Amino acid sequence: MTGYIVSALVPIVFTLLLRNAKKMKKRGVPVDVGGEPGYTIRNSRFPSPVETSWEGVTTLAELFEQACKEHSDKHLLGTRKLVLREVDVTEDGRSFEKLHLGEYEWLTYAKTFEAVCSFASGLVQLGHKKEERVAIFADTREEWFIALQACFRRNVTVVTIYASLGEEALCHSLNETEVTTVICGNKELKKLVNISGQLDTVKRVICMDNEFPTSASGRWTIISFADVESVGRSNPVDADLPVSADVAVIMYTSGSTGLPKGVMMTHGNVLATVSAVMTIVPGLGSKDVYLAYLPLAHILELAAENLIPAVGGVIGYGTPLTLTDTSNKIKTGTKGDASVLSPTVMAAVPAILDRVRDGVRKKVDAKGGLAKKLFDLAYSRRLSAINGSWFGAWGLEKFLWDFLVFKKVRAILGGRIRFLLSGGAPLSADTQRFINICLGAPIGQGYGLTETCAGATFSEVDDTSVGRVGSPLPCSFVKLIDWPEGGYLTSDSPMPRGEIVVGGPSVTLGYFKNEEKTKEVYKVDERGMRWFYTGDIGQFHNDGCLEIIDRKKDIVKLQHGEYVSLGKVEAALSISPYVDNIMLHADPFHSYCVALVVASQHAVEDWASKQGIVFTDFADLCEKEETIKEVLSSLVQMGKKARLEKFEIPAKLKLVSTPWTPESGLVTAALKIKREAIRKAFSQDLAMLYA
Repeated sequence: MTGYIVSALVPIVFTLLLRNAKKMKKRGVPVDVGGEPGYTIRNSRFPSPVETSWEGVTTLAELFEQACKEHSDKHLLGTRKLVLREVDVTEDGRSFEKLHLGEYEWLTYAKTFEAVCSFASGLVQLGHKKEERVAIFADTREEWFIALQACFRRNVTVVTIYASLGEEALCHSLNETEVTTVICGNKELKKLVNISGQLDTVKRVICMDNEFPTSASGRWTIISFADVESVGRSNPVDADLPVSADVAVIMYTSGSTGLPKGVMMTHGNVLATVSAVMTIVPGLGSKDVYLAYLPLAHILELAAENLIPAVGGVIGYGTPLTLTDTSNKIKTGTKGDASVLSPTVMAAVPAILDRVRDGVRKKVDAKGGLAKKLFDLAYSRRLSAINGSWFGAWGLEKFLWDFLVFKKVRAILGGRIRFLLSGGAPLSADTQRFINICLGAPIGQGYGLTETCAGATFSEVDDTSVGRVGSPLPCSFVKLIDWPEGGYLTSDSPMPRGEIVVGGPSVTLGYFKNEEKTKEVYKVDERGMRWFYTGDIGQFHNDGCLEIIDRKKDIVKLQHGEYVSLGKVEAALSISPYVDNIMLHADPFHSYCVALVVASQHAVEDWASKQGIVFTDFADLCEKEETIKEVLSSLVQMGKKARLEKFEIPAKLKLVSTPWTPESGLVTAALKIKREAIRKAFSQDLAMLYA
């Protein structure tokens, strides 16, 4: 019996000692820098910013070529074969496309490099000149990656454009950068045709799909991706490699405010971020399998897909709508991307992780009975342990719950996930804990911007705290400067607070053809370091980790002088089970806030059925007074739980039954809300809430 007690106690004692050691760990330390006075922290392990982790490698083109030589016979890029495409029609006449996808078909490193070289040569044979720009306007897929690397081999700057971008922003992006060649899919080609008369410089379009209308526009030469490769294979051209300071990408922001801005990124900028992230992800190497489904037009995905080949890993392509077995486009009874690929590493934005959490909870609630009680018990026991309780589930009990309960949850993403990278927006503490427990994997929550090539901070694998974004990446110095108007000072106690300014080799050159805006937010100090002023407000904890607490642009002053941080309040209230999305609105001429809430259909309908409420459809349910009252009550509870002031919690709300999507123009491709677009679309509703 004594032996059993000891075997149970040893893991507990060891784990608690380890956790106490971690609490004392210094992850970031102060550093002396130039420029505007402030409080600056660097990564504790790197005294100066990292520029490259590979000796002799200074560009993304060199990094990729080196990887292909080292791992030539290994799988690199995988795409699922389309078995069957069907259209399901519902009783109310709506149609939905359903896909039956097969196994992954693979290209080795050597075959991928051959395709890249052929495509690069094909571009030359088509007449594309080195000084001209190429735009890639498509969803993430292997052709996107091949085209990107091909352009790098010819030192051609790539303009990245979200596939969901609206016509006005698309036209602006292509004309401003004077693009001559557009690489796109069949779906995006139709968008191009609609604005063909407004495009000034486009000469040729390369379609990633083999079937496309050849008469799409008499203004352009249209050719298939495969044909460009074929032409290049028959007529090879030597590489014209870039140097570190050459512009690799002009990345258009998703445009949460007005028209998107083109951020100029050099090879050195992106390489610095890729090098830094490699030092943070534990044991990243040739055994890792990466599921690529986020937009490659987003810096988070672009950096990840340059990193994985560099360590000899494997990239399997998927989409957000085919990710899991229950995803919208997956034919019932067939497998989603994650189940087939079984990835070990994934990047995600919080909105995707929120959907995973909500999907699991929906299934658990639907089962009810003993299964729900067992799940709730297992979750509470593990949560107690992660939060530091001696009496939580540690050691053998943890193993038992993982085997009995959480193994099924982990199967949703293939069962092998060992590390998740989250970025693009704040991740709620609730979702972070849910993923930690149910997937059994650490989440590296990062903070960065397009303007810093995603480089700024990143939480280390052994940091289990919530609500923070980690210490500075090895490529970045992070400085806080005073913002007296908002009441944030670096002299504040117990933690220094202020506007976040990021410096280092990952900070980009500025905005394309927008010198005025560039001078406003980019500065070079007397030591030659480039800094970007983010407009975000943060505070540093004692261990050198950053917490985002506010944003300058999101602060509104109410009628009686109280300040409301819209983003902070939205993050707190979005945890309500009834909320799919939310936008807080504060009018300076009133003393209270209101909210537009995109209701979670499952949660609201489930509540209504329990209450015996009769409704014709979801839109009708969202209009009912008792529904609005219930959701508002939930928001008040969430607000109190987050210790919000009374004036920060919305006094009235409008329930919206239709989800906000990038296609609607109300959220960006990264699923961030577009405040101005939403205010305009719901102007009458907002006016009524203040009436």
